[in-house]
Amino acid sequence: MGSRDATEPHRASTPLELLFDLCFVVAVARAASLLHHAVTAGDVGSAVVSYVLVFFAIWWAWMNFTWFASSYDNDDVVYRLLTLVQITGVLVLAAGVPRAFEHRDFDVVFVGYVVMRIGLVSLWLRASRFDPERRTTTRRMALGVSVCMIGWAAVALAGWPLWAFIAMGFAELAVPVWAESAGNTPWHPEHIAERYGLFTLIVLGETIAASSVAFQTVVDARDADATVVFTAVGALLTVFSMWWLYFARPAGESLASSRVAFLWGYGHFVVFASAAAVGAGVGVMVDSVTGHSRLGDTGAAAAFTVPVILYVLATLFLHALLHDVQRIRWGAFGIGAALIAGATFTGQPVLLTGIVLVAMVAVMIVITERMARA
Repeated sequence: MGSRDATEPHRASTPLELLFDLCFVVAVARAASLLHHAVTAGDVGSAVVSYVLVFFAIWWAWMNFTWFASSYDNDDVVYRLLTLVQITGVLVLAAGVPRAFEHRDFDVVFVGYVVMRIGLVSLWLRASRFDPERRTTTRRMALGVSVCMIGWAAVALAGWPLWAFIAMGFAELAVPVWAESAGNTPWHPEHIAERYGLFTLIVLGETIAASSVAFQTVVDARDADATVVFTAVGALLTVFSMWWLYFARPAGESLASSRVAFLWGYGHFVVFASAAAVGAGVGVMVDSVTGHSRLGDTGAAAAFTVPVILYVLATLFLHALLHDVQRIRWGAFGIGAALIAGATFTGQPVLLTGIVLVAMVAVMIVITERMARA
């Protein structure tokens, strides 16, 4: 299993990688749905904490495979079989999401991780055998992942205390940094950018699904309230704009260093988690305007606007890491975030948020065109 060429032209996601992503759709959908229903029931604080913990587990499992595949995907029989083992682990993880969310019981998720990491550690050890130049790095990855699994086993025996979960989360994040300090793996910048873009589409799909439910509510209602109609329209404008803002500038060409790549890759946790949470927020708003929520109007609105604001700011951060972001762009994003926050206290938070985001996209287009002419 030799390393891939980091400068290979036209490097695209493989069908096996797309199958891997497809399995994560299930886990993301379950996490977003559980967040929606828990917030609607009024259990906001506990729901947010559970969602962050569960989404971290989902995101990190995806990250582990994605970066390895970018460096060492040789698509032979052994690689395919070990990847299928990891996919099996993903499905087990997805089955454990409800228990993890509702009871902070990550036992089933842990079993899914064990299955996934049997495949992942095997692949790292295989890479260490056939890539002597990076043997220290690959062995560190195998060792770090294995030690973390022992740590997670100890956390499981302790009953999953929150402080221990957080500590192990930071330990997981530290493993790639420690391993890559011995030498960088040959990940492919454009391939990584495409992989992250595809996962962004997966999480935006939660808002698309929620928008569909909003439109279905309009269709099914004999006398649809105008607020429901405006919520459906606003949700659609929001997801279109979120897509546009994220993909406004290509990332692959600017992922030039491991330092930037780490910040960019880890920063996507906020992008992914907030994007899926926007879909949950749309669902909360639909429940609220149809009288099926225990939250007040402002609380329901915040369930939608807060994740949108986080998404906007995280997207700006990612663009700033890779590109020269002018003051006018910072100003546009800042003003947009402030206006979205203000929309929380209006009668039409989803529609107004959608309009603000469309205006932000328009401003970005004008700025880009003016720069191109200069």
